[in-house]
Amino acid sequence: MIESENLHQEEIIKELCLCNGLSYEMVKQEGSDTTNLEMFFSGYPRIVGLSLFPNLTSLTIVAQDIKEISGLETCLLLKELWIAECFIEKIEGLQGCRNLEKLYLYYNKISKIENLEKLIRLEVLWLNHNAIKNIEGLQTLKNLNDLNLAGNLISCIGRCLDPNEQLERLNLSGNQICSFKDLTNLTRLHHLKDLSLNDPQYKANPVCLLCNYSTHVLYHLPCLQRLDTFDVSSNQIKELADTTTMKKIMYYNMRIKTVQRHLNEDLEKLNDRKCKLQKLPEERLKVLSFARKNLERELAELKRSGKGHSDRCNSSKVPELEESKSCETVTEEPNLQQKILIKLNALNERIVFWNKKIDEIETIYRIEVKQKKKSHSLLIPFLLIELETVGNIHFEEGTRSDDWFNSCYELILSRFCTWDFRMYGITGVKVKRVIKVNNRILRLKFEEKIQKFLDDEDMHDSESYRKMLECLFYVFDPEVTVKKKHLMKILEKGFKESETSKLPLRKETVILTNSLSICECPRIELLQYKDEKKNSLDHELFRHGILLIAKVFLGQSVQANEVDSVNQANYPMVNSVFVPRKYLLNSFMGQRNCDCSFRQCKWFVFDHDLVLPEYIAEFEYITMVKAHSLFSSFNNIIVEESKKKSEGSVLSHELKLDDEVMKMEPRIKPRPKLTNLDDKTILSLARASVYSHIVSLNLHGNSLSKLRDLSKLTGLRKLNISFNEFTCLDDVYHLYNLESLDASHNHVITLEGFRGLVKLKHLDLSWNQLKKSGDEINMLCKQTTSLLTLDIHHNPWQKPATLRLSVIGRLKTLTHLDGILISEEETTAAMKFITGTKITQLSLLRHSSTREERPRVLTTWPSAKILTQISKSGPYLHLNGNWYLKITALNLDGQHLFEITNLEKLENLKWASFSNNNLTKMEGLESCINLEELTLDGNCISKIEGISRLTKLTRLSMNNNLLTGLEKHTFDNMLHLHSLSLENNRITSLSGLQKAFTLIELYISNNYIAVNQEIYNLKGIYNLVILDMYGNIIVWNQENYRLFVIFHLPELKALDGISIETPETENAKDLFGGRLTSDMIAERQGHSNFTQMQELNWTSSFIRTVDLIPLDQFRNVCNVNLQNNKLTSFSGLIYLPNVKVLCLNYNHIESIMPRLKPQAHLTSRQLLYQKVPSSGYGQQGASKINRDTVVCENLPPIMHSLEVLHLGYNGICNLIQLQLNRLRNLKFLFLQGNEISQVEGLDNLVVLQELVVDHNRIRAFNDSAFAKPSSLLALHLEENRLRELGKLQHLLKLEKLFLGYNKIQDMAELEKLDVISSLRELTVYGNPICRKALHRHMLIFRLPNLQMLDGVPVNSDARMKAEFQFSELQAKKNLCIAVNNAPMDGGSFGPVKAPPLKITNVILPGGFNHYLGSDFTLTPEVEDKKNKNAGILTSNPRSIHAETAFRPLRGSNLSPSVLSQQNITSQTAQIYQNNNEEGRMAGNDFPRSNRM
Repeated sequence: MIESENLHQEEIIKELCLCNGLSYEMVKQEGSDTTNLEMFFSGYPRIVGLSLFPNLTSLTIVAQDIKEISGLETCLLLKELWIAECFIEKIEGLQGCRNLEKLYLYYNKISKIENLEKLIRLEVLWLNHNAIKNIEGLQTLKNLNDLNLAGNLISCIGRCLDPNEQLERLNLSGNQICSFKDLTNLTRLHHLKDLSLNDPQYKANPVCLLCNYSTHVLYHLPCLQRLDTFDVSSNQIKELADTTTMKKIMYYNMRIKTVQRHLNEDLEKLNDRKCKLQKLPEERLKVLSFARKNLERELAELKRSGKGHSDRCNSSKVPELEESKSCETVTEEPNLQQKILIKLNALNERIVFWNKKIDEIETIYRIEVKQKKKSHSLLIPFLLIELETVGNIHFEEGTRSDDWFNSCYELILSRFCTWDFRMYGITGVKVKRVIKVNNRILRLKFEEKIQKFLDDEDMHDSESYRKMLECLFYVFDPEVTVKKKHLMKILEKGFKESETSKLPLRKETVILTNSLSICECPRIELLQYKDEKKNSLDHELFRHGILLIAKVFLGQSVQANEVDSVNQANYPMVNSVFVPRKYLLNSFMGQRNCDCSFRQCKWFVFDHDLVLPEYIAEFEYITMVKAHSLFSSFNNIIVEESKKKSEGSVLSHELKLDDEVMKMEPRIKPRPKLTNLDDKTILSLARASVYSHIVSLNLHGNSLSKLRDLSKLTGLRKLNISFNEFTCLDDVYHLYNLESLDASHNHVITLEGFRGLVKLKHLDLSWNQLKKSGDEINMLCKQTTSLLTLDIHHNPWQKPATLRLSVIGRLKTLTHLDGILISEEETTAAMKFITGTKITQLSLLRHSSTREERPRVLTTWPSAKILTQISKSGPYLHLNGNWYLKITALNLDGQHLFEITNLEKLENLKWASFSNNNLTKMEGLESCINLEELTLDGNCISKIEGISRLTKLTRLSMNNNLLTGLEKHTFDNMLHLHSLSLENNRITSLSGLQKAFTLIELYISNNYIAVNQEIYNLKGIYNLVILDMYGNIIVWNQENYRLFVIFHLPELKALDGISIETPETENAKDLFGGRLTSDMIAERQGHSNFTQMQELNWTSSFIRTVDLIPLDQFRNVCNVNLQNNKLTSFSGLIYLPNVKVLCLNYNHIESIMPRLKPQAHLTSRQLLYQKVPSSGYGQQGASKINRDTVVCENLPPIMHSLEVLHLGYNGICNLIQLQLNRLRNLKFLFLQGNEISQVEGLDNLVVLQELVVDHNRIRAFNDSAFAKPSSLLALHLEENRLRELGKLQHLLKLEKLFLGYNKIQDMAELEKLDVISSLRELTVYGNPICRKALHRHMLIFRLPNLQMLDGVPVNSDARMKAEFQFSELQAKKNLCIAVNNAPMDGGSFGPVKAPPLKITNVILPGGFNHYLGSDFTLTPEVEDKKNKNAGILTSNPRSIHAETAFRPLRGSNLSPSVLSQQNITSQTAQIYQNNNEEGRMAGNDFPRSNRM
């Protein structure tokens, strides 16, 4: 046998030599020279003959039938070994190859990584395409830089690769890795550059099929150069991954804060409810305590006087005649002192009762708080899991509108049977919350397993498949105490890795049921058993429960009669087993009237992947005994408050008992209350003649707020000032002999000034308003060194949980606190507590980290907390003298610190957290100039200070403090601050944030921000994307608050925890776009004091409405310019009382008052204008038939101070609808550039002096145009369509009339101007009548007062020429010469200065050619005048009266043109000048045909 093996071995060696070009005969001599050997495909069934090659460094064996690694003992120099595509099942035989650097064992049958410990020089290890399930056995391979484990069965990475710090290339493709959280273990491989999880040559890992896979990997491994064979070295790719991840962190941080806020709201409601419930007991306690102290005073006076009777003790109801009889029988009755003692005992009993009632309410309150926190306890972990898995595990809370919510609700109710729960007093169940679980990872596994089952069974019938699916309740192990962690593990990783029970049945199967009783009864029984031992109220907690509803694929299922026999070995061919309820142990059947038990079963599913967790339901049992709750059992207390003696009330009996005790004898007469003290009163009360003799002074039950000259009472030992009005104890000082002080039932808010009481032993400060525990304890430590008893209960302390330990630890002489004896255990615990409240070197070392960089972790925790949990610095830092310089992170949360000290040397501190301490000031951080994150939540800080040097700060959190405001320049130097959280404080203003330009997140919910203007302080923060202001007063005060904030902060992405959608942004623009409010004005001015404002200039701002509140603040505004906006009415301007000048040119004014018109009544032009604003139809009037029906003469006048009104270019077509008649004091009205066709609706403007209607559509004047005598001095009608000039006879005072560029053709129309004898200035140029020169002489002749015509002065020569011409005409008429044949060229009426010019082919500006004619001639003189006219039109304002109106506003007599030349900056002057130019020459840029 041995010989045959030797022969076979020789054949193998021959084959080896042949394949490598070696001579078999010479191999013994030449073998030592061979360093490389290769064997491919066949001929080498086992490793033999390598001893012939002692210097071998490289061995390659591929595709052989080798089943084990052996024969390498002599290859001590081997550096590279390939045994690939063989049948190796175990790694072995390599212990001697200690120089091995590269090992390739791919395509084998290896199931475990082992026996590599000695290969410490190994750099490359390929184990791909094997059957390896776990990464292990690599701890000693410190030099490993290339590891290939692709194509195996690995499902978890864990911390197994942590020792391989030099790893640069890692291939894990084709495995079963499915967790994002597991991938984060690779972050500790700092040299990793090439990672493959989805190599194209292999099947992808399940994790690679999840959303955001690449983003997650690139964020956590920023040093990667290649991912899944792709180049990812570009900075742009890394930045995109970082940005995406940071957005997700911000989003989930916002959602977590929203959950915390809702919890705080619920807790606040509970606290409010508790305070209301405790109000009655507290009132009773005060009444009873007051009576007790009265009796105690009487008793003390009796003892001091030695008498047993006092006149004051007589009942007020005893008649005077019977008083002598009562005195005679006093010896027969118990003496007065004994009566007082009896009544005192009765009062004490009542006080004890009401104190118990308060304690009872407090106990129930704590149970409610515990339950409320428990109900919220899952929500934040859910969100953190969502963040860690980048949304691949998603939780959705259901509502009644969700079908799946209703299905779950009905499922739970259908599986609840009253008969099963009646022994516990449970009558029903109420579902409070249902949360849907969307786990993409588990769902992929679930669907893959089902598909595999269907393929194996060759099942294609969908009906059969559906019958195998069932929704069942998961049965939690009642013995497992940490149910929350167990639940979270199931939801994240499924049932396979989550079983915590030691029972083999639970590890092997998933236990489920279709019955609520089978699921819940074990838990209820266990809780009841525990609570019976404790005898506590915590048994209320069994009412609340959690159900995990899973989708289960039962597959092939059979019934089992015994639970103990359920295991895969006994049922090898099935997927699940069920046991009916009647076979279950401890199953309570009893008598019942239902058949539920026949359907109730317990299932055992063998394959954990076939159970998919889908829903979590929180529920509450309805019981026959009403639950103890702040919202139920003590409702009667509130009833008692209003109906204290109502029959049937729970506490009415107790109130009667109080009354009976109060009416017991003796009944003390009330004494007159003192409001101040003088020497005489003090001596009288103390019954002494000298101050030094006063030992005891009782001032109980007065109205004192001050104690003057009390230090004179040098012998005073006992002082009682209870039930007074003291807010401080400043006057209680230097009473060196005082031993007892009762200051209870006052309003003391501070102990400042409380000094010099070195002998004080007993101090009662109960029932006051003390809040700052640290300050008050410090004061007592310094001033009361001998204190034995102290009572401080019933004060609103800021940190009540640690108050007792703080007081006991600081006041070491105390024996009693709040009436309770201080035990030795308490003293020891208090001393330990006080020791931990100071920052020492030891505490710094215990709670710090030295890591230079923040770990890339998907969480919202503060960096200091993350770092100190991952890697604490430890005591080894003591070895280095500069240990404090290495500290980068410090987490001192919950250390009960009263101040921050000993941080002066921590210059490199980057991340610090001091949450949940007793800090009152931000001191001690000045030296930490490199600080980037600072968390100070849950302290008592009232002011942000001491951080001006922290310029590198990026995150600051100060939630749950006592901040009242933000100092103006606090954040000016913080150029890197991007997250600020100030929730649950008392902040009233955001003005301090105006220069916090880098802010991205701002959380400031539950503060006292009330006014709209505060939002404007944030408008300069253009990077702000998340804002939370929920719970501030502004949320309720500001109508449409959310849209208001969205409009003014357009860059926001989320507000108050809710994402901002595009429709909301559009709604905000619609609602607030174009509103001129006092807030906007205040924002521009920088203040909200509008009383001194005289001008309001807001042009070109798309304003649609004016809403200025309060109006009295704008009472001095006299000049308003809202030109070029979108106003359709005067809106809120009508309420400004003193406006004199109003400019509304280039708007869409339809009426003074806003009018609502139904859409059906709009004309086609108005509809056109609504769609296309440029159409020019701003206002379309009613038809001519019903126009007169809208006359507004009866409407009351408004805007009594308005004198100048500009309404040019508004598309106005109907003056009646405009309601200008209501402006009774209007003097100057500008309506140029509109669509007006009739001058009407101006009858009531009796003081109107100037009317401008240039560039309109007026053809003629109707009877009502100027029907009444008018004060009009100037009328502008240029660029209209006038042909007639009638109806002007009532303009008796008119001095200026401008008729240029109309269509007047007949000389007879100009003759109608004779009726206006006062006319001094007239323009008619641009009319067809001007083609003939006669009009000028005729007008001069017929208008004797005319001084200016067409811009040319009318001098005496012109008037003489006119008279001469018309006298000649009259003479010719007398000679019967026909006027019609007379020459009309005008040349014969005066000396000819130059030959006429005939214009035949000249293009004139403005389209003059249209109507002047081809043979129109101008003499040089007329041409000259025309040029002058043009100059006048462009530069000379013609409205002298308007100029006069503006003088008082400008404080000057200069004309507008002069003002413009002298650079006068008054906006009023500029407005007026611009409008004159627009009004007179409006349309110079248009063709003449358009203007006519």
